[in-house]
Amino acid sequence: MTWLTAVARLRARREPGVLVTVATVRGHAPRDAGAKLVVGQTETWGSIGGGNVEAVAIDRAREMIAVSKPEPELIDFALNDKVTNQHGVQCCGGTVSVLLEPLPVPRAVAIFGVGHIGLELARILARQDLDLHLIDTRSDILTEERLGVLADAVAQVHVHHTPLLPEEVLAELPRGTHILIMTHDHAEDAALCDAALRTPHLGFIGLIGSAAKWVRFRKRLATEGGHDEATIDRIKTPIGMADITGKEPATIAVSVAADLLRGFETEGN
Repeated sequence: MTWLTAVARLRARREPGVLVTVATVRGHAPRDAGAKLVVGQTETWGSIGGGNVEAVAIDRAREMIAVSKPEPELIDFALNDKVTNQHGVQCCGGTVSVLLEPLPVPRAVAIFGVGHIGLELARILARQDLDLHLIDTRSDILTEERLGVLADAVAQVHVHHTPLLPEEVLAELPRGTHILIMTHDHAEDAALCDAALRTPHLGFIGLIGSAAKWVRFRKRLATEGGHDEATIDRIKTPIGMADITGKEPATIAVSVAADLLRGFETEGN
């Protein structure tokens, strides 16, 4: 398996990893510069030459995975019999620098409702390294032709057509997925809010709409849904930057995306 395939496999599994690359070589070494090794939590793919260099790199990579360390590291090795090594002697005579680059699990975002605003929002978020889920009950909204504007997406785009109960998708979404609710139907929005509050593995829950809409929803979530105030407060509404007040779909989408990305930066600090 190539290192590219290994990285893609980790991404598909939503598992963190580390890409280990022989950055520089002076003198003799088991592998030339550019050799790569992919380290997962329990598996490895490829090789940077075996021996102490590879074993130390794997140990350090798994320490980085365990603490979710985002910054890359460079480790230098001297390959001679005068160096005390953790995993045996390598006396090729050269020196090697090894670069360890974390491969974090990308964030996941789900947009429920891919109408005018939802599509504009998807166009913006598709430029981010995300798992982007697009959910709608209307098949004509999710045609290849309409979603063609996302063809060059950086994000991994997953399309879900749910003609009856879009809330059923919630249980399938990855842990920590951030939810944005903006369907064409207030009843659908309300059902999604209720179901999202009953789905414990989700991240941020955002709802588009007016203050009057939220007053009605909040009352229903408490009386019909049986949710307490603290649980209902998990839903943020309105979503977007308060000082961006334009009502054009593209403007609203920029506002919502900026608010979401600002939240991502806060999470990372």
